[in-house]
Amino acid sequence: MILSLLLLGLILLAAGALVLSPLRAAAAADPDAEQRTALEAQRDRLYAELAALNPDEPADEARRPDLERRAALTLRALDGLAPAPRAPLRTGPRRVALLGVGLAALLTVAGAVTFVPRWQLKALDPGEAQDVLAVLNLPRLKAEAERTQANAAYMAWGKAAFDSGTYDQALTAYGHALKLEPRQPEALRRLGILLLTSEERTSRKLSTEDATQAALLIRTAAQLAPNDPESQLLLGFAYARFGEDRQALEALERYRTLDPKGRDADEMITALRARQNTSDPVLRVYAANCASCHGPAGAGGLGPSLRESTLSRAALRRIIVQGKGAMPAYPNLSAAQLEGLLDLIERWQKEGQ
Repeated sequence: MILSLLLLGLILLAAGALVLSPLRAAAAADPDAEQRTALEAQRDRLYAELAALNPDEPADEARRPDLERRAALTLRALDGLAPAPRAPLRTGPRRVALLGVGLAALLTVAGAVTFVPRWQLKALDPGEAQDVLAVLNLPRLKAEAERTQANAAYMAWGKAAFDSGTYDQALTAYGHALKLEPRQPEALRRLGILLLTSEERTSRKLSTEDATQAALLIRTAAQLAPNDPESQLLLGFAYARFGEDRQALEALERYRTLDPKGRDADEMITALRARQNTSDPVLRVYAANCASCHGPAGAGGLGPSLRESTLSRAALRRIIVQGKGAMPAYPNLSAAQLEGLLDLIERWQKEGQ
């Protein structure tokens, strides 16, 4: 009883501190407000244009890569801004804060007395609460799938198992679903990534044959659902797993474009860029001198896309050394650095977007 009261008191103190914290902070000016507003407006406009594209119209599909590239650059620019300061309470702050503490105390007492599971879920963030509910539902979903032998039931069981981290059940459920209907992107990509990462979970070495099969499943899912964010996310992880950094970055950048709020690829994108820039001396030179204008992969930004450039090697050499318009001159590059940059740009010209 005493322990319960102590726990209740700590919860009330924490709730009070959280609710009253805005009273202690003054509003801070946002130095990036104008730039942030402009970038957010540009982001929203690009998403609206992407959403309006008709996948059955060749002209619309031809525009998609450029719109996605510009959206990715806008997201990157937003990520580079410092977080916007939080505004303090403006209307009746003390009354609102005290009311919040009172409500927190009431809910805490009610939960402590009644032990309602739904209240306990309210203490978790939405993702954690969903995972808990998924775990609780697993026995029912499994029984339903085994009873009906229906594809939808197996998919529901697989989704709940995968989202809650119960991967052995997810493997079983998605495997049964694919036997019933082989062309299901969600089942294909999730089964593929589970196979590809099985070594970390089981400590059993992944065979070359299993790795090849896993990659095939993930690529097939991305071909069936190229505009599904998870398809591009898992495709990027798969490419990175096989050391194909350029393809991995392209897929993960597209994931960020398709799901602007998704942060699952941030660490991987940072690691891949760092790995490219440290392992390749030419990319180090490019990152130090060119990436801020032409983009980290030459797809453009403040400056034009190098991948779409039709300039000859001689013209590129002249512009790099002498500069042109807003492009500054780089006369101090060594011969090896200059030739390396020219080789890189010519390779991008052949690859295109």
